[in-house]
Amino acid sequence: MSKHITLNDFILHHQQDFAIKPSDLVQLFSDITQAAKTVSIDIRRAGLVDNILGAQGETNIQGEEQQKLDVVADVAFIQAFKSGNQICGIASEENEDFLSFDHPTSLQGKYIALFDPLDGSSNIDVNVSIGTIFSIYERKSPVGTPATLEDMLQPGKDQLCAGYVLYGSSTMLVFTTGQGVNGFTLDPVSDEFCLSHPNMQMPVIGRLYAMNEGNINECEVGLTKYIKYCQSRENQTGKPYSGRYIGSLVADFHRNLIKGGIYIYPDVLTAPEGKLRLLYECNPLAFIAEQAGGLATTGRERILDLIPQKLHQRVPYYVGSKDMVEKAMSFLS
Repeated sequence: MSKHITLNDFILHHQQDFAIKPSDLVQLFSDITQAAKTVSIDIRRAGLVDNILGAQGETNIQGEEQQKLDVVADVAFIQAFKSGNQICGIASEENEDFLSFDHPTSLQGKYIALFDPLDGSSNIDVNVSIGTIFSIYERKSPVGTPATLEDMLQPGKDQLCAGYVLYGSSTMLVFTTGQGVNGFTLDPVSDEFCLSHPNMQMPVIGRLYAMNEGNINECEVGLTKYIKYCQSRENQTGKPYSGRYIGSLVADFHRNLIKGGIYIYPDVLTAPEGKLRLLYECNPLAFIAEQAGGLATTGRERILDLIPQKLHQRVPYYVGSKDMVEKAMSFLS
């Protein structure tokens, strides 16, 4: 490509495709990319800067050990959304309650943001790819008033925009506004996100499955049989699938988006409701998966149809190539 298409240029050239007003979308992505660049720099300097690697010494609302960079990323995104004035409130995986911004300009904001500031943060210390997951909704409460819990508890099918930032060998932004999926790579020279993966499509079938098989004996019988099916020559490709489990949801999802595959985090005896968060992880990636031709379910229900009951609700998660998810569901049924 002789001339890189920047994120702003892309938005301006595709104004008719967006449910969000283009000027609003430009500002929202300015907020997101500002925070993402800050986090990306901190991650790449993590081994060189004191007091940034390792555990924070506290647990988050999920009962998980917080990493220091979890907190850094959470603060970066909250501050970016707060200063951008398009967002009236946020909810984050790292905070027990939602946050309503009380600045007069923020109260006029028409949108709310839900996000996981640093997915896969347990992999920080071993230099494995991690990421940020986000989604944007139109507020339900009247403009000019504080954001409410009702604003946060919207079904995934109402998302206006969802995406993730992958901090890997390069820093990538992948997002959808309901008109397909596009990927942008951060150019370290220009410091701009440039279109690198237009119109991303998830292969209908792949040869990869991602699951923590250490939990296999705690899974329902149907899932155990599906994994054996994946490992056999009787599957849809005639060759055993390859097990590829990174342990960073964003990285596993991104690989399957490009190469095809299925990601599974089921309900198990120690996590009867599943482990992944509906609002911060499952809904945004489900929106992207469907827009790229894939599927996302609980194993029995479409993720985007679920009505959230609480901020940190967990659900079982099957996401990836359409034929592979449907086959897994057939074993569960």
